[in-house]
Amino acid sequence: LRLVAVLKAILEGEKAAVLKRDRHLPLSFHRRQEELKFSLGLQRLQHRVREIQALRDGPAGEGPGQDSAMQIPMASAAPQELPALILEAVKELEVAKQQVLKRIQIWKRQQQLAGNGALFEENLAPLQKRCESLVEVYFQLHQQVMAASTELGAELLPRLLERFNEVLSSLVKR
Repeated sequence: LRLVAVLKAILEGEKAAVLKRDRHLPLSFHRRQEELKFSLGLQRLQHRVREIQALRDGPAGEGPGQDSAMQIPMASAAPQELPALILEAVKELEVAKQQVLKRIQIWKRQQQLAGNGALFEENLAPLQKRCESLVEVYFQLHQQVMAASTELGAELLPRLLERFNEVLSSLVKR
């Protein structure tokens, strides 16, 4: 952790020196930074989906070498952890959706400015890839929530489904 802190301080110092010299970073740097933040968030979300599936499959997926006394505490701990893990994953899904919508808004604004002669990159492939990967994770998470519907209870499940519908509808509408 010290090594990471030292490297972070060095990189922040170099960034400050570059900003001092150039007064701003190039647009490509900001775009690359945004892409990295999105891909990191998406990877974290995919990891959450795998954690949810592992928690749901947990005790049943253990090998025959495990004694039944070890499996019972895991099974009783899963119902408390599962809703919290799912809520955290849905929150991360909403953050990723906001990043995609922000990027779409930037693209729309650039398209408007192109009418006034500004440079405009018409390549929609990165934006499309972003949307497709987010929707893919959305469906994986939705599938896990539906499979765990009995553990979630009658009051949490409708709220989660409403949040899922909001995420998908806002992506489709924009």
